[in-house]
Amino acid sequence: MVHVDDTTFEAEVIRSALPVVVDFYADWCAPCKSIEPTLRELASRLTGRIKFAQVNVDEAEVVTRSFGIHAIPTYLFVESGTERGREVGPIDPVAFRAILRRYFAKGSGASAGTPASR
Repeated sequence: MVHVDDTTFEAEVIRSALPVVVDFYADWCAPCKSIEPTLRELASRLTGRIKFAQVNVDEAEVVTRSFGIHAIPTYLFVESGTERGREVGPIDPVAFRAILRRYFAKGSGASAGTPASR
C-alpha cells in the first residue's frame, strides 16, 4: 500500500494507470485498524492490477475535505481519475472482494462516476 497526502494524491491516485482503492483512515481509529490486515492482504494479492492507497485524514486535510470525507474508514474506488464509488465503515474481507468486482469489473461498460479530481 502506498501512503498519499495532499501533495501526492494527484500523481498516485488521479493519474494512476491502475484502478485505486483509497482508504481514508486515522491512526486513532479502531475500525480503521481492524480492516488494515484485509487491505494489506488484498494489496499483496492484487499487485499490478489494483493499487491500494492510504490517506491519513489528520495529515491530508485538503484531500479529505475536498472529497467530503466525514466518517472513517471511508473507501473511494477511483479508476482513470473518476470516482467509481465509495463505501463507509469497516467491511469484511468477502464483502470487500465483492465490492472490488462491482466497481472495477472490466468490460462493465459502466462509466457512471464522478470525476475524482477536486
